[in-house]
Amino acid sequence: MNKEIVYVPIGVGTYHMETADDLYNRSEALLKSIGSEILVPGKVLLSVKEVSEYLDDKEPGLVIVQNITFANAAYISEVLRRFNCPLILWTLREPVIDGTRLRSNSLTGAYSAANTIAQLRGAGKFEFVYGSPEEEEVKNELTAIIRACDCLAKMRTLKLSAIGHTPQGFGFGRALDAELLKVFGVTLEAIEARELIDMAKSFSDKECEADLKEAKKRVVGLDKMPEKNIKDFARLYKAYKLYVDENGIGALASRSWPDFFTEYGTPGCMVLSLLNALGVPAACEADVYGALSMYVGHILSEGSVFFGDPVALDENESTITFWHCGMASCDLARCDTGAEVGVHPNRKIGPVMDFGCKESENATIFRIGRKPNGTFRFMIAEGSILDKPKQFNGASVVVKTDKPSLEIVNDTIKKGFEPHFVVIYGRIGRELMKLANMLGVEIVRY
Repeated sequence: MNKEIVYVPIGVGTYHMETADDLYNRSEALLKSIGSEILVPGKVLLSVKEVSEYLDDKEPGLVIVQNITFANAAYISEVLRRFNCPLILWTLREPVIDGTRLRSNSLTGAYSAANTIAQLRGAGKFEFVYGSPEEEEVKNELTAIIRACDCLAKMRTLKLSAIGHTPQGFGFGRALDAELLKVFGVTLEAIEARELIDMAKSFSDKECEADLKEAKKRVVGLDKMPEKNIKDFARLYKAYKLYVDENGIGALASRSWPDFFTEYGTPGCMVLSLLNALGVPAACEADVYGALSMYVGHILSEGSVFFGDPVALDENESTITFWHCGMASCDLARCDTGAEVGVHPNRKIGPVMDFGCKESENATIFRIGRKPNGTFRFMIAEGSILDKPKQFNGASVVVKTDKPSLEIVNDTIKKGFEPHFVVIYGRIGRELMKLANMLGVEIVRY
């Protein structure tokens, strides 16, 4: 994370301190097993003054407040007074129920803290974790929240580029710079596609030799394309890479048709494919929210993601096939074929990617959707990616969903979701839900 994770264990000295110290030590051990960068005080903080002194030099991106014992609302008020960052309220199980003394009373402390958070921030404006340090679910919840918070921090430093405008009828991908900044903390930059086309045309063959050599190592069959298209691809690839590097672009949404076919003569699909493989999420058809969805999936899965249309479903198999005409990241290709190169299925011009994607036991379908009223929602579904060959010309991936695929398709169509989705290698639904909560965004989960 860009800022610190600060653990704030609070309590009152009149409770059973041997139990309190034991709970602290076990909690600290769990947190250090999740991430050694988490800051800990070394003891239970037993007064508001101790909390204040501990927090004096901290600049947290996430605060974990834990009632080791009951503590009154003044403790959480001191935290909220100082920081307006994501907050976890971690409540411990009562360690012993034996008809004698109440050792911890962490749960009542949580109610006290939550009541104050509701007064100062609003109800539910925090993450709640309940359980003992040894519980696997507690570790999973804390890990997911920390990963989501890290993603949020990265989003707030992201510069996303819209290269050209969406084609007619594809307005769902358009975005306002102020809206992206307000809701997601993302800076939106805009540039005309012709500027990158003009830059590409200015390069000589020799200037692009290294770029072409790099591309040939990543794909299969590029040499089968017409020489002019190969050279034009290399020029465009160099132009996009320079633009990304010189302007600090972390993700992009690029116009694709008709300009690159009619004005340039070579598609930009394979350029976007290679950028995705280089860790720069790149969506086509100038879908800005699609690109942002790709970026989130990339950060949380630490790998390339697939971007495409839902084009077929099999309710008996409970599968949805996602496809696009040739910009899938080349490192997602099946091992038996590699990242094969072909021609665009409609325009019959190459190079574009032409392969089926590799399988995975775990997958997540995701979309950051914009509702007609201007608010946002996360569509989340989980499942697996099947071992299937290329389904159509272009690139495809077949996802077997945990929930019935027909139910998902029916509901997302009726809810008016956009026709572009991201398929992520890995189950990150938990993390996406935490991120949505931090952003105040609606969750639609299947």
